[in-house]
Amino acid sequence: METETETDTDTGRGERGERSEGRCPRTGWGKLESVPRARARITDANWREALGDASRVTDWTAYFTHQVTERPWRELLADWWPRLLPGIAGAATHPVIRVGHAVRSLLTEGEDTARTAEFAHALGYWAARHLPLPTAVRPAGGATPSEALSALPRIADQHVTPEHGYAQLPHTPDWLRTTESLRIPDDLEAVREGLSALVRAATLNYADYGHGNGIMLVHAATAPNAVLRTLPALPHELWASSFAMAWAATSAVTAIYAADTPRPAPHAGSVTPGEIFERAVAHGNEHAIKFADIALDVSEDGDTRALSAALNALALINEDD
Repeated sequence: METETETDTDTGRGERGERSEGRCPRTGWGKLESVPRARARITDANWREALGDASRVTDWTAYFTHQVTERPWRELLADWWPRLLPGIAGAATHPVIRVGHAVRSLLTEGEDTARTAEFAHALGYWAARHLPLPTAVRPAGGATPSEALSALPRIADQHVTPEHGYAQLPHTPDWLRTTESLRIPDDLEAVREGLSALVRAATLNYADYGHGNGIMLVHAATAPNAVLRTLPALPHELWASSFAMAWAATSAVTAIYAADTPRPAPHAGSVTPGEIFERAVAHGNEHAIKFADIALDVSEDGDTRALSAALNALALINEDD
């Protein structure tokens, strides 16, 4: 059987994790997924009917592989990002994480055949796994990411796959109101700062509530971080909507998988950032590595909460495994 291996870890610190296990009984999606046969050619005229059809992932990959040979990758991204972004919830947000990694590689390491091929595969995976949230989210309030995140309710049954969790969101009291309470600024630099604040808030939130589901809650931080990494390659007019959808994803994942009550995270006062990352690499799980990398990025002098969150992930993901 042919398989497609997910490689959505991109730490920037010389480590990458590859997914190799089978289907997770808690989340319902696999770490190795069979690649279906090609069915029909996707074109500029018929792509809408194939969007979100996981059985068409091979067709989607072929479409984008051809597109990157015909058009500059930034131009392709500018066209497809607003089409794909509403489906950020698909496959537990892994598609946007893959795209974020591919874009970051192109931006920091330069364009070559391998990186553009990875970019094409990432877009194809997202198109095939495209899944909108069950209700539209239009943030228009005045709350900061930290304030909005701390006010989020939880769904009634949290022992579910992401898809079953998403289905509960419209019926969860105050979820939509709280999610729409976030302030989305007009200024471009304020959007970047807000998205950065969202990544930090989600990381710190993990320190207290990660025991709800150690692996799945990681995505509350990694999904918006992928969007943040993609911003420099996007037209400015797409920045605000990108922030809004990144927040919607974080809000959904948090409501589904964050614990109801806080629990103290491991103390990080005597551990250096370098030691934490070394522990994550030794741990070997790509979610732990990704999260440690983000925690180190958002940590601030004199504040060990982000490092505690990384230690919490190492403990919880080990327990989940």
